[in-house]
Amino acid sequence: MDPMFDKLEEVVDRLQEVEGLLSDPNVVSQQDRFRQLTKEHAELTPVVEAYRSYRQLCDEIAGHRELLQDSDPELKEMAREELPELEEQRAELEQQLKLLLLPKDPNDDKNVILEVRAGTGGDEAALFAGDLFRMYSRYAESQGWRVEMLSCSDSEAGGMKEVIAMVSGQRVYSRLKYESGTHRVQRVPETETQGRIHTSACTVAVLPEAEDVDVDIDPTDLRIDVYRASGAGGQHVNKTESAVRITHVPTGVVVSCQDEKSQHKNKAKAMKVLKSRILDSLMAEQQAQMAADRKTQVGSGDRSQRIRTYNFPQGRCTDHRIGLTLYKLDNIMQGDLDELVDAISTHYQSEALAGQEG
Repeated sequence: MDPMFDKLEEVVDRLQEVEGLLSDPNVVSQQDRFRQLTKEHAELTPVVEAYRSYRQLCDEIAGHRELLQDSDPELKEMAREELPELEEQRAELEQQLKLLLLPKDPNDDKNVILEVRAGTGGDEAALFAGDLFRMYSRYAESQGWRVEMLSCSDSEAGGMKEVIAMVSGQRVYSRLKYESGTHRVQRVPETETQGRIHTSACTVAVLPEAEDVDVDIDPTDLRIDVYRASGAGGQHVNKTESAVRITHVPTGVVVSCQDEKSQHKNKAKAMKVLKSRILDSLMAEQQAQMAADRKTQVGSGDRSQRIRTYNFPQGRCTDHRIGLTLYKLDNIMQGDLDELVDAISTHYQSEALAGQEG
């Protein structure tokens, strides 16, 4: 028997076991255990449903093959006509089952820390960083997610040198994790009198939100500095030391936050970002050991290290990792990212599948 079907039978047995446990009053009274089992039930159910559909289809194909031996010519002809379509459906379901059995990314259900930074290109890069952040904010809104600004450094021209936000909701990391990298823009800046196209770049980092169980930080490893906030921000600016800078000494990771009037709130926001950055570096180390080529690097913000190009004069967006070009740039900048996100997810799933079969 194919090992895949052995695994599927195990999933069916486990789902029955989980259903039994969920109806056990002793388990129901244990909140954490019950929550864990409910989550597992939700993960196993689509696999079992797809497998049941597959078995039903196999029975139907077997029935049609028997009809090919029937003495009734009309039944034989009907079976001959319908078999190719049924076999095609079975092949598609088999592929779907293989994808469903791929190891799950444990971070897929997590919220994310989204960081967008202006790279090469000065004011134009900062303006595009602001455009990218608005693009992701609109996409988040379309998905029913919540965006909370953690830190923002505005540029004089009205763009954003750096913006860090928490994006919360259902399976945020699973949808945004392939957005990390350098995003290149080609367009004519408003200040360009000759009509020349300028190329600039921004970096995007998508970090899964770190929970306390993920990252254990020793308080003695932290250096916390407080200082007066600067820049736009109302009357409290430069009067109280509300801004916070946290340095994680062992890794050298530094996070600053000055958005809130309260030092306590700034410290809490900075700690969220710090933990997520440390978790991301730990994940990068693990992935580098397992498969160096599987880690998507954010890059330095140089034009050459690009994952995607947004060409405004031609109205196109090209993702260089999968060679996909879409001529709907206006829609994409308005947050219509599903087609891009789906195509990239499918690409990496196929790669993972090929790696398993290889």
